Amino acid sequence: MFFYPWFPALMLAMESGNVINYRLAKIAYGGPSAAAEARMMIGEKIDAALKAGSILFGGGSSAQVISFYREQVAENASRLGSKS
Repeated sequence: MFFYPWFPALMLAMESGNVINYRLAKIAYGGPSAAAEARMMIGEKIDAALKAGSILFGGGSSAQVISFYREQVAENASRLGSKS
């Protein structure tokens, strides 16, 4: 299939865009939950980057990294209540 190598990356972009919208709305609303979300977001991004690096340094492929990030985005979408 011609689109196979790019399809997971395109899906990651679309899914993460939805999570970004939900997360920005939560942060813009303000309050203690907004501050907690901002702290959680930073920690998650650092952890995910370290894990992605370990996948690559362990001989993994970029497809495995994209799959890992899609799992992370799906967890965030579920937690934030989005339909992604």
